[in-house]
Amino acid sequence: MKRLKRDPLERAFLRGYQYGISGKSRDMCPCSAPSARQAWINGWREGRVDNWEGMTGTAGIHRLNQLHAVS
Repeated sequence: MKRLKRDPLERAFLRGYQYGISGKSRDMCPCSAPSARQAWINGWREGRVDNWEGMTGTAGIHRLNQLHAVS
């Protein structure tokens, strides 16, 4: 059975979200391609908002699963 590769922009968004929810700086963005970098920063922003709203720990994991299911 072949595995489908996830969209690179989706992966960048989810990685950025993980950095944002954990309170890390956006300067740590590993992406060099402009579109992937933008997706990463968008994810980072959403993660920071969720962090500020207190969605850390289990609540943050559930939010990440919801984001992944929608994409």
